[in-house]
Amino acid sequence: MIRRRLLVRGFVQGVGFRFAVARRAESAGLAGSVRNLPDGGVEVVLEGRQDAVELVTSFCAEGPRGARVDAVEATDEVPEGLRDFRVR
Repeated sequence: MIRRRLLVRGFVQGVGFRFAVARRAESAGLAGSVRNLPDGGVEVVLEGRQDAVELVTSFCAEGPRGARVDAVEATDEVPEGLRDFRVR
């Protein structure tokens, strides 16, 4: 199990980004959260199997239709044992 925190920058608020990430993460069996940041970015926390985390990380680099992702900053962290995925 791994944990990764993503900071996604670009036009990523008001375009369904959080809910698209949540659907992908839940489908992949991941726990974590996604939330809008005051600066216009989105923070994503993913915990689970490495292949699933990589899959959702790749999706975040592209985003859903209507989004424009300019940059993704990824930081691996120590897993906390999260059990579900939340949209904040």
